[in-house]
Amino acid sequence: MILINYPDRDQWAEILQRPALDTANLFDTVQTIIDRVRKEGDKAVLTYESMFDKVELDTFIVSEEEIAEAEKLVSVELKAAIYLAKKNIETFHAAQRFEGKKVETIAGVTCWQKAVGIEKVGLYIPGGTAPLFSTVLMLAVPAKLAGCKEIVLCSPPGRDGKIHPAVLFAARVAGVSKIYKAGGVQAIAAMAYGTESVPKVYKIFGPGNQYVTAAKQLVSLRDVAIDMPAGPSEVEVLADETANPVFVAADLLSQAEHGVDSQAMLITTSEKLQKEVMYEVERQLGYLPRRDIASKALANSKLILVKNIKEALEITNVYAPEHLIVQTKDYQAIAEQVVNAGSVFLGPLSPESAGDYASGTNHTLPTNGYAKAYSGVSLDSFIRKITFQEITPEGMRAIGPAIEVMAANEQLDAHKNAVTVRLDALNK
Repeated sequence: MILINYPDRDQWAEILQRPALDTANLFDTVQTIIDRVRKEGDKAVLTYESMFDKVELDTFIVSEEEIAEAEKLVSVELKAAIYLAKKNIETFHAAQRFEGKKVETIAGVTCWQKAVGIEKVGLYIPGGTAPLFSTVLMLAVPAKLAGCKEIVLCSPPGRDGKIHPAVLFAARVAGVSKIYKAGGVQAIAAMAYGTESVPKVYKIFGPGNQYVTAAKQLVSLRDVAIDMPAGPSEVEVLADETANPVFVAADLLSQAEHGVDSQAMLITTSEKLQKEVMYEVERQLGYLPRRDIASKALANSKLILVKNIKEALEITNVYAPEHLIVQTKDYQAIAEQVVNAGSVFLGPLSPESAGDYASGTNHTLPTNGYAKAYSGVSLDSFIRKITFQEITPEGMRAIGPAIEVMAANEQLDAHKNAVTVRLDALNK
């Protein structure tokens, strides 16, 4: 990790840079795969599964028998943990249900909104170095609550031609409709355009590598919505002299083990804590099975010493971290001043891991500074709000003349006429 002491404000932009994720240079390759899947359907998906995931499949549809078999392979302890996490995620997201109210904007003019679930959604669950069954819950549970009629899931199979049992179990528990053994660009293309086996969806959710990110960007230009821009995962710990260095180091390492391009940052007002965390990171790193991955991620990570809490908050809001852990004496007061962050964890006993798994909040969050403009996945991500309005004779008389004047001044005479004919009819 890199030690940085008392950086000037004009240095902030440079020291807060993320690991570069330039997907533009992948677009040609990714577009070729997308076009072939769009043209050849299932045949292209199976070809790319052989090419990229090194598995020969007769079909990539996951059968009921495979799901039943997977359930037997998941331990009782993990099943109980998945059920507990599902309940908490469900409880938190159910509280976000939209209640539309009818509003009379002027006498005789009533307007309101109705929330409707997106009918078909696609969930992408990465394979790679870890089975992310927690992401299944984070995406499928709110989709089910929102009333999505068809929830499609794609995840790459292992060399044995199967999806990890915990992923299949979580999908069944959360209410996924259809599951497919497909990864990478071919999975995104299949959900975006549909194949003989995979239904076309209206919005695609889920994290992935740079190829998946590029594919989501390309298909979203014209053909399907996506959840948000995505990049490598990241955490910032904002801490003062009261923070526990063992806890802080553990939090930084929990992020670093995600992937070699992850970033872990400490912003602190205490030089003593900075040095203690540096030592603790090295000590705890030696015990981690994924220490090779974490070590590479730590090369992108920094321990930054600042003058005071005010400056710590300012630099935090400039960085706009995906995850922000606040370990300070007055963390509740600090929390009120956070304006740019994906998800915030307050106090010494609130690790990022809680939000990643079982506290109830969603772990699908904006990265790469997008927290300045985007929210994490929520119930709203899976719904559309449709507006309605009803105008009575009283209402038309009240707003009709104003509409006529505005339309005339925009030189849209047909708009004006649509009101004029109604006013004439009312005045007869």
